[in-house]
Amino acid sequence: MIEIRIHGRGGQGAVIASKLLAYASFKEGKYVQAFPTYGVERRGAPVAAFVRIDEKPVLIRSQIYEPDHIIVLDPTLIDSVDVTKGLKSGGWILINTVRDPSEFNHLKGFKIATVDASGIAVKYQLGSKSHPIVNTGILGAFARLGFLSLDSIVDAIKENVPLMAESNAKAAKEAYEKVIF
Repeated sequence: MIEIRIHGRGGQGAVIASKLLAYASFKEGKYVQAFPTYGVERRGAPVAAFVRIDEKPVLIRSQIYEPDHIIVLDPTLIDSVDVTKGLKSGGWILINTVRDPSEFNHLKGFKIATVDASGIAVKYQLGSKSHPIVNTGILGAFARLGFLSLDSIVDAIKENVPLMAESNAKAAKEAYEKVIF
């Protein structure tokens, strides 16, 4: 089983990202589970969403306390939320940032990848310049880590994102190409 925790802020699309990631994995024949947890329910508040992916039915019904991998939609969360809490040694942390992975030396023991999903979202007019919606871009970058195909992510976007599906698919494809390890 692969367990993934997504950290974001209200309005960035963390919950939708978890559902799209689960749907893409389901389309690849996996059993999946996706669900969110909210703190204060308002735009900009920290949000966490969870995804479980397995070859067999997922019977666990709890939050993910020891994830295999982490996705961070807002890099400012790294300083305000313990995003690595429970993260298994050697797990990936995929961060939406313009910074290079080498600048996150304080996250030792984990593999770091970065992508400018915000810049890509702005390019494709997903959200606004001040509040870009980065979820589909970051999923394209996540596909590059090798857990599922980019085609599955793009198909999930096209089948489930009601507005600007083509722009969201382009954002995922560009993020896949621009992720830095």
